[in-house]
Amino acid sequence: MSITTTKLTRAAGLCAVAAGLLFAAVQFNHPHLDANFVTTTEWTVRQTMKVLMAVLALLGITGMYLRQVKQTGVLGVIGYVLFSAGYLTMLSVEVIGTVVLPSIAHSAPEYVNDVLAASTSGQAAGDIGLMQPLLSFMGIGYLGGGLLFGIALFRANILARWAAVLLAVGTVATIAIPLLPQINERLLALPTAVALVGLGISLWREQRAVGHSLPTESTSPLDRAGAK
Repeated sequence: MSITTTKLTRAAGLCAVAAGLLFAAVQFNHPHLDANFVTTTEWTVRQTMKVLMAVLALLGITGMYLRQVKQTGVLGVIGYVLFSAGYLTMLSVEVIGTVVLPSIAHSAPEYVNDVLAASTSGQAAGDIGLMQPLLSFMGIGYLGGGLLFGIALFRANILARWAAVLLAVGTVATIAIPLLPQINERLLALPTAVALVGLGISLWREQRAVGHSLPTESTSPLDRAGAK
């Protein structure tokens, strides 16, 4: 089986779909975060899903961008770079959460609780060192990149525009988490999850149509001539 640009782009669409489904799945029945929870098997499973989600999301948005480099223009470049940086930082944060936090949960529970509070848009009581700028950069990349990339996709008008709007609105909506404490913060992740699924399906279907429209070797003029 030959590897073509069309097949790789379709695979990127499926990666975006899987990332959106994982992003939604980890939100349901999410327990309260504290130092005791990070030592459980459930924490390891959820964190592993988040690491996988970040990797798949990176592959998905890369495929979306490469499919429409010319159409998205400068705004697309800025949005893609910022959004990718946000997901790369998210990947590093989730790996730290999977590997480092459980190993120090018993010796430094206050620090672990502060990191968990800061990572969920709360306020850390103590100094968490370089984790604070890392979390801040992740937020800027995710919010700003999601907004700009969503607008660029909407303007390009190649993939589903409703999903592009949902991506832009959904990522920015997470700013409201500290302002709406009565609302479960996990619900605000769902619009972005749905947007990734919608854009992924749109990319896969669009590339599937391109693949079907390409001439096959048996129908090319040269082959027809040679067959005579």
